[in-house]
Amino acid sequence: MAFEESYKYEKEGDFSHAIDQLKAVYDENSYEINLRLGWLNYQAGVFNESISHYQRAVNLKPYAEEAKFGLVLPKAAIGKWDEVVNIYKEILKISPNQTVANYRLGLIFYGREDYEKALQHFKKVVDLYPFGYDALIMLAWTNYRMGKSREALILFQKSLWYFPSDPSALEGLKLLGQSQEKLSE
Repeated sequence: MAFEESYKYEKEGDFSHAIDQLKAVYDENSYEINLRLGWLNYQAGVFNESISHYQRAVNLKPYAEEAKFGLVLPKAAIGKWDEVVNIYKEILKISPNQTVANYRLGLIFYGREDYEKALQHFKKVVDLYPFGYDALIMLAWTNYRMGKSREALILFQKSLWYFPSDPSALEGLKLLGQSQEKLSE
């Protein structure tokens, strides 16, 4: 009943009452309650409380990915990016091919202009999902930033197969001196 009421209040955007429903039946050894309280506190913008509950859930089920992915949210919201990186690395120790963790690490390293590390993560995702747009376009841009023009050209072209007229791919091709007309020949 507490979970049901909690979901009802969450749907209404009343996170305080949603949290109260679970606090009334709180058990510190309940993975599910701590996970849910982590989410609700994150939604309410109470990041330290969110971190506390997510961390408790991680401690209760160390192999569970969902609590770690949850923990990333408030950590990112308060700018703890090194801790976010470490959480993604923990996920990848357990599940090396976890595509969401690999992709997000790739984005972080790309943003830090650490293109070698970004390349490793984007490449892994593209190896697993060769026609997945998000990783494909980021792998193209990473190769471009690394000065690997040939690889970038091929990846930008493949991105256009997935998303014709993609502004990002077209921009990359333009920077490489390619035009859309040349591509259709």
